[in-house]
Amino acid sequence: MAARFIAQQLAKPEGLGGKFIRLFMNRVNSKLNDFAVEQLKVETSDRVLEIGFGGGVTLKPLLSRARFVCGVDPSSDVVDVARRRFATFVETGRADFLEGTAEALPLPDRAFDKVLTANTVYFWASLERGLQEIRRVLAPSGRVVIGFTPQVRMDRMNLPDDIFTSRTADAIEEALRNTGFIDAEIRAPWGEDQPMVATAIVTA
Repeated sequence: MAARFIAQQLAKPEGLGGKFIRLFMNRVNSKLNDFAVEQLKVETSDRVLEIGFGGGVTLKPLLSRARFVCGVDPSSDVVDVARRRFATFVETGRADFLEGTAEALPLPDRAFDKVLTANTVYFWASLERGLQEIRRVLAPSGRVVIGFTPQVRMDRMNLPDDIFTSRTADAIEEALRNTGFIDAEIRAPWGEDQPMVATAIVTA
């Protein structure tokens, strides 16, 4: 029961439990989040999309660097919190926050220069479909950074597999190539069983 509740809240944080999960994950994932933002290589002219922004810890550094930041998350609670927290950015047209999933992004084609997602690929129904959607919304030569903890470590958590699908680095790298990305690369600064990122570029 506890494992299922945790998995459900990780996938879609809602209510009081979701609030605690967001705060907890912000702290636990701080090192990975910082590294993922660094690997995104944001420039001042960039339009950045973050998929599954959860506790919103990466939104502030992204907003400090990019021209425009959009966040998409399956949780309406998470979206509402972000809209209130970053209301000034929303009102001035520098940010927007929408409810949605990686496999069906509510966004137009070629709308972003960079896409970030961290600790979300476990909850995608289809890895390939999520990457196809990211490719669709990226402008030519756009960059994606995917932060994740590899299967060898995540399987130790024994989370229900109808909610949670652990991913190997090889599977993510192969899926990136199969969905039209180039220069796919895995960067594991803390070791092969620790959090890491996959990076890739979309072709023209």
